[in-house]
Amino acid sequence: MSRRRQADRRKTQPDSRYNSPVVSRLINTIMWRGKKSTAQRIVYSAFDLLSEKANKGDPMDVLTKALDNVKPRVEVKSRRVGGATYQVPVEVSGDRQLALAMRWLVRLADGRKGVSMPKALSDEIFDAFNGQGAAVKKREDVHKMAQANKAFAHLRW
Repeated sequence: MSRRRQADRRKTQPDSRYNSPVVSRLINTIMWRGKKSTAQRIVYSAFDLLSEKANKGDPMDVLTKALDNVKPRVEVKSRRVGGATYQVPVEVSGDRQLALAMRWLVRLADGRKGVSMPKALSDEIFDAFNGQGAAVKKREDVHKMAQANKAFAHLRW
């Protein structure tokens, strides 16, 4: 770990179509090997499909509600104490909540086989919007793990 000062946090530039930093972060989460235009095409195509599913609703509202349904409030972190490793529940910061929610949505959408990525992403976001789907289940699993290890909360640092 560096002994110098903490790195300054850079502001995410908003995307061109929706003028939203959240959409820009989603594009950056999907981006692979620096292919940003491909990631933009995937996200914007998914949003087009999403607006059709949500009965001409705004895809930004659907994305915001879906992310709120997927964001974890607590998680477990490993803590080594006296030769034993404990899973200690800790609260998640707002920035990490958003990062985890986006990462889970993208990874679980990518895991849907036999479907194009824009379709899979729109399906995953819509499922999360409705409070179901794999990403919401992932959040529930993380919360259950934190609840099960609540006895080790006193080891928090």
